[in-house]
Amino acid sequence: MNRELHKVAFVGTGVMGSSMARHLLDRGFEVSVFTRTREKAEGLVSHGAVWKPSAGEAARGADVVITMVGYPKDVEEIYLGDNGILPNAEKGAYLIDMTTSTPTLAKQIYLLAKERGLHSLDAPVSGGDIGAREARLTIMVGGDKEAFAACQPIFQALGTNIIHQGEAGAGQHTKMCNQIAIATNMIGVCEALAYAETAGLDPEDVLKSISSGAAGSWSLSNLAPRIIAGNYEPGFFVKHFIKDMEIALDEADKMGLDVPGLSLAREMYVKLSASGEENSGTQALYKLFQKKSTN
Repeated sequence: MNRELHKVAFVGTGVMGSSMARHLLDRGFEVSVFTRTREKAEGLVSHGAVWKPSAGEAARGADVVITMVGYPKDVEEIYLGDNGILPNAEKGAYLIDMTTSTPTLAKQIYLLAKERGLHSLDAPVSGGDIGAREARLTIMVGGDKEAFAACQPIFQALGTNIIHQGEAGAGQHTKMCNQIAIATNMIGVCEALAYAETAGLDPEDVLKSISSGAAGSWSLSNLAPRIIAGNYEPGFFVKHFIKDMEIALDEADKMGLDVPGLSLAREMYVKLSASGEENSGTQALYKLFQKKSTN
C-alpha cells in the first residue's frame, strides 16, 4: 500500500458506500467516515472506522477524500459548503467523487480543487450492491493521469475494471453511457420475463437459456433472478436511477443528440416512482408489466 495515501475519509455510507469503506479498512487504510445519518455508519465504526461530525471534519488530515452520495446537489453541498471538503482538505490531498453526478459539476470541482493545490478525480462506478460488496466495481475515472496513477491503491481495493477515461468530467460522461445502456436493457429484461410468464413458461428455465446467449447482460444475470424471486430490494434505487437518466438526457440535449430509448425508460421509471416504488431497486420496473398482464 502506498504510504502517502494511508488516511482516507469516506463521505456517504449507504447501500454501496458502506461496503466500499469496509474494503479500505480491510486493506489496512486508516478510515474516517461521515454520513448524515450516523446510525448508517455504526457497522463501520465497530469495524475500526472513526466517525466525524461533518464532511469538512472528515477531510481534515486525510490523504484521500472519497465521496459517495445521492445527488449532484449533495455533491455540491459537501464539496463547496463552508464546512465542506474543499475549504478543509489538506493541500496535496486527492479528492475522489464516486457519486454519479454531472460532468459540469465534476469540472467545476476539479478547477476549484486545482486552485487550492488539491487533486480532483470524478470516478463514478457500476456494479451495484453486489459489485461493491465483492470489490468488483467498474470504475470510470476522469481527471489528471498522474492523480489517477497515484490513487491506484484506492481503486484496486474497490474494483477490478478501472479505466482512465480522460480529463475532468470524462468519468461522469462514461457513467452516462453506462446508464443509457442499462435503461433500455432493463425494459428488455422485464419484457422478456413478462412474455415468458404470460406464455406459461418457467421463467427460471427461460433465464438459463437466454442469459448465456446473445441476449446476455449483467442485468439479465443479476437482476432477473431477483425479479423471479419477487425481490425488489435496492441494489440501486429507482429514485437515483431517474436522477441519472435526467442527467444523461440533459447532457444529450446539450450535445444535440436524440436518445429516444432513454426518454422512454425515464418515462416508465417516473411512472413507477409515482406508484410508490422510488426506494425500490431498479428491477421493480417489472411491476409495471405485471399490472398490464393482469388487466
